Amino acid sequence: PKSGNILVHGDNLEALKALLPFYAGRVKCIYIDPPYNTGSAFEHYDDNLEHSTWLDMMYPRLKLLRDFLREDGVMFCHIDDEESAYLKVVMDEIFGRKNYCGQIVWEKKKKPSFLNVNMGCVTEYIHAYAKDRKCSPAFIGGVTTAGKKYPFNNAGNSLGVLHFPAGYVEFNCRDQVFEPQDMSGGNIKTELLDRLEVVNGRNVGDFRLKGEWRYSQDTLNEIIKANERIVISKAPFRPNHIKSGGDPKKMKNLLTVESGMSTYEDSSAEGIELFGAEAFDYPKPEQLIGLLISAVTDKGDLVLDSFLGSGTTSAVSMKMERRTIGIEMGEHAKTHCAVRLKKVVDGEQGGISAAVVWQGGGGFKFYELGEPLLDENGAISEGIDFDTLAAHIWWRETGSAWDVATRNGTFLGVHDGVAYAMLYNGVLHDRSYAGGNVLTPKTMRIIREDIGAAKYSRLVVYGECTKLGAAKLREENVEFRQTPYDIVTRR
Repeated sequence: PKSGNILVHGDNLEALKALLPFYAGRVKCIYIDPPYNTGSAFEHYDDNLEHSTWLDMMYPRLKLLRDFLREDGVMFCHIDDEESAYLKVVMDEIFGRKNYCGQIVWEKKKKPSFLNVNMGCVTEYIHAYAKDRKCSPAFIGGVTTAGKKYPFNNAGNSLGVLHFPAGYVEFNCRDQVFEPQDMSGGNIKTELLDRLEVVNGRNVGDFRLKGEWRYSQDTLNEIIKANERIVISKAPFRPNHIKSGGDPKKMKNLLTVESGMSTYEDSSAEGIELFGAEAFDYPKPEQLIGLLISAVTDKGDLVLDSFLGSGTTSAVSMKMERRTIGIEMGEHAKTHCAVRLKKVVDGEQGGISAAVVWQGGGGFKFYELGEPLLDENGAISEGIDFDTLAAHIWWRETGSAWDVATRNGTFLGVHDGVAYAMLYNGVLHDRSYAGGNVLTPKTMRIIREDIGAAKYSRLVVYGECTKLGAAKLREENVEFRQTPYDIVTRR
């Protein structure tokens, strides 16, 4: 999978391992709603694990999920009070306590449950962690427009350039460097024209933004002269409000307790509308998931849920024009998730559809989890194709996701001055020795041709074996790595 929306049927640990080489560092928001370990046995989940077994199940999955996040990415983990404290300790270890963004308390029922004889339980919890809190978004839960003096973010006029002097702009990140780039989002078109350094939430030097500004440079100069603070959101990259004359009106952050949220009663009704008698027990309401996604993402961002359940996260993401990865191991990946996403594509009007004016469209790809990279004997599984193996090698070498567009024949790309090439699976489409999977003088020439004018300081080549001696490899400035041995040992 390279882009768009995907739904994967299979064990989420193995699915995450398979997807990581393609999506490492590319996900803006993760929401998961894992089994709560309540001691109950639900129809679609075994939620009756021993405490230590539950923690053992969660730990490797959480570690993998962190690797999917962008530097400004955020993870939400939904849990109840049985495991909430233990989950936080585990997530503190994986993400670092400094990257804990807070806990949202969700009122799950209108009427309390007295299954516990001491107190009626009406709440569940959502732990929020950032990949790097210094880079994370501001968790915007709504906007107050009344009192805005200069609505800079209104589009509609021709493109123009505004110049912002050093120190006058407040950012929703503390320290970060932005390179010149297109910062468009939705219907708002903006482009950063200069390198921008933010320290302690302020711009160090002057910078220019190109966009569809309603007001002129003269108006901006008046704002600066009046010492009114300009606040800029990061994506899309534009001024989003002015603090004028002490006016407190501004974008609203999420609260630790969000009032007026849909409850299980509401989401159960949503589920019955979608699935009738086959509806899930305790699905999460679309309004709640929509609030979290909208708080930290923009249109086009990637959202991941590896405990997809009945498909709520993917359905909401698609309605909000985000890209989505959903993973579910049970047969309900087919009977519920896929069915639900088809209804979304067709314009289903439940949940948040009316609020976001959803009319249908888009699509998704359904994948069955395939065979592992290596078989039980440690050999590369027979069905593994070139791009899949290349992505795994790239990830193990660089720790980053591979962009298949960089490939040219045997050449995979360049990372930090190192070029990577691979001889595998008859990539040369000839009848040379071992199908061209062996490094020889001939295959070395082909690799050089595939690399072309790309700049690099050294070359790493993967293959079954090499017929070039150590002296020749040094002369060619090549490091040879054998498959599959070096795939396993590199990371």
